[in-house]
Amino acid sequence: MKQPLVMPKVANEDLELQKLVEFFNETLGFCPNSVKTMHHRPRIAYAFIELNKAVMENEGRVTSALKRLIGYISSNAAGCRYCQAHTIRAAERYHASQDQLEHIWSYKTHDAFNDAERAALDFALAASVIPNGVDDTVASNLRKHWDDGEIVEILGVIALFGFLNRWNDSMGTEMEPGAIESGEKLLAQVGWSIGKHTY
Repeated sequence: MKQPLVMPKVANEDLELQKLVEFFNETLGFCPNSVKTMHHRPRIAYAFIELNKAVMENEGRVTSALKRLIGYISSNAAGCRYCQAHTIRAAERYHASQDQLEHIWSYKTHDAFNDAERAALDFALAASVIPNGVDDTVASNLRKHWDDGEIVEILGVIALFGFLNRWNDSMGTEMEPGAIESGEKLLAQVGWSIGKHTY
C-alpha cells in the first residue's frame, strides 16, 4: 500500500484521544496508530479499550506475559506483522523471560515453557489458522491444564487479536518506532520484517 487506508488522528487535537494515549503509554510505551485510527469513530476506540481491559485482566493463572505470547502466536498465524511486533514488545514489558522471548517458536520443546503454557500456545495456533484447527486433541490437552474461566481468558486474547490482525493488515496501519525496535530486536532472526506497515 502507498499509504494507510485511513490516517490516524493526532492526539493533541482531541482530549478524549489523549486519555487513550495515556492508557497505552503504560502497556506499550506509546499509543498504537491502530487506536488513533479507530478514534475516527470514538465509540469503536473506547469499546475496543474496554474489551482490551477485560481480556487482559488477570483472573487466574494466565499471566500478563503469557497473554501477550498467546497474542503473538495468534498474530503470527494470521500473518499480521504489526501485531507480531506489538505483542512481543508487550510480552517483554510484562516480564516474559528472555528464554521465552528468544524461543517462542520452539515452545513445543524448549524448557522455558511448561506443559500448561504449551497447551495454551497450541490452542492459540490452532484457533488462529483458517480453517480453524481446534479439534478434540487440542481441546482435551487445554482442559488438562486450564479451568473454564482460564480457557475463556485465553480465547478472549486470541479473539481480540483476530480483530486487531484484520484491522491492522486491512488498514495498512503504520508501525510506530517502538514496535519496529522490538520486532527487529526480538523477531528479525525468525524472519520478521516490517512488511507493508511503513511509508
